Amino acid sequence: MYILQQRADSHVSLINVSSWCYLLVEDLSDDQGVQEVRLFPTDEFLMFDSLFSPQHGRGRARVTHAVVVIFLEFFAWGLLTTPMLTVLHETFPQHTFLMNGLVQGVKGFLSFLSAPLIGALSDIWGRKSFLLMTVFFTCAPIPFMRISPWWYFALISVSGIFAVTFSVIFAYVADITEEHERSTAYGLVSATFAASLVTSPAIGAYLSAQYGDSLVVLVATVIAVADIAFVFFVVPESLPDKMRLTSWGFPISWEQADPFASLRRVGKDSTVLLICVTVFLSYLPEAGQYSSFFLYLRQVIEFSPAAIAAFIAMVGILSIVAQTLFLSVLMRTIGNKNTVLLGLGFQLLQLAWYGFGSEPWMMWAAGTVAAMSSITFPAVSALVSHSASPDQQGVAQGMITGIRGLCNGLGPALYGFIFFLFNVELNDMEPAAGRPSSIEKSVIPGPPFLFGACAVLFALLVAIFIPDHHRLADVKTCSTRKSSGTATSHAQNSSPLATPTSDTEDIEPLLQDSSM
Repeated sequence: MYILQQRADSHVSLINVSSWCYLLVEDLSDDQGVQEVRLFPTDEFLMFDSLFSPQHGRGRARVTHAVVVIFLEFFAWGLLTTPMLTVLHETFPQHTFLMNGLVQGVKGFLSFLSAPLIGALSDIWGRKSFLLMTVFFTCAPIPFMRISPWWYFALISVSGIFAVTFSVIFAYVADITEEHERSTAYGLVSATFAASLVTSPAIGAYLSAQYGDSLVVLVATVIAVADIAFVFFVVPESLPDKMRLTSWGFPISWEQADPFASLRRVGKDSTVLLICVTVFLSYLPEAGQYSSFFLYLRQVIEFSPAAIAAFIAMVGILSIVAQTLFLSVLMRTIGNKNTVLLGLGFQLLQLAWYGFGSEPWMMWAAGTVAAMSSITFPAVSALVSHSASPDQQGVAQGMITGIRGLCNGLGPALYGFIFFLFNVELNDMEPAAGRPSSIEKSVIPGPPFLFGACAVLFALLVAIFIPDHHRLADVKTCSTRKSSGTATSHAQNSSPLATPTSDTEDIEPLLQDSSM
């Protein structure tokens, strides 16, 4: 007899008989004896046992393991900010913005489709294997930037299927922390993500200027390999301590894997509908902006690589301050709804400034406003948490983050198409003296940003009608979703179907789970 798990009131025993294993779940708190018997092949158990074994990795699972994985992955991609802009323009000289939007749009939409399934599978088969898979496939395109640009962009597009590192990382953190500790742990992971993007673009720009893009790609590849090796050799499995016995031998239901499940519930409550429309109209331009803004600064506003790196650092630092210091003050003083309205106002001003601005100083000023607009989504999450009943937190939050996941696919493609329609392109990264640039040919330098400003204006008008105090209608969920485990519901906070179950967990990454 092999004891799999021992608790105060029960234990699980494995009896190996020939080629079959009997799993006995015994309740020690009363005299009922054996409560459940399950039968499955021995080799299937050995596969699960090997995967769940805590000996894979070093020591006990800790939040620091998640922090290191996130830092290394996004530090590697941050180094490539300058080389990526060059390769993108050299590969697609005629339709740079359009192709960038399509590549990022395909990646975002694939992430939206795959995140629920990967989260559900990690509930059964463990976090480490899926963490290794997501890090590997997310970083796989890096060396191809110099080997073959066409393969590089193709791999970036299809890597969206596995580009859900944050989903698995948050599940990992949820496995090893108590509920009251998760908000702090998620904040640490998000801050680490922001810190990696604050420092790495500047380092990459310096290395590119001094030694060329090839060295930057090599350094990023080495860091990516180190990250993969860290996950494989050092990171321990987090799931066994909180593994749900009901997950043994049970197939994944379509309800758990369906990315559109949360979206279908939007129309069942008028307040939910107002909030979801607000999120869609405000996050659609934000997702598009993330995918193309640095390219816009380089090609249209003519920022140098060093200036782009400094801009990223400034906005990142100010966003951290806004989401920690200012957000808490505003929530206490003016309330959730008014904080949402204020954040939307900052976003409207920022996008309008980006759209009409044609000078570098205007971009720097608008970047400051952009950092303040980062308070919008945490405030929306808090508004939903306080509006929903305790047993409806996951459903309500899932609707909101499902909308955001859809925007991650639509936004980049939409921005790229608008840039293409208005012919906002340059023939060279460095325009020749005396030759008119696209800015001089266009009254509106950034048409997609003005489109985004109009969308946010409508979002602001819709948000005005959101009730200050309203209890969301009861929306029933399938039992299969409930059985997927609370760990994944917390973990999907940054994935398209996030389902946090506590109103204290309104932490989000400052940027997206994206390599561009």
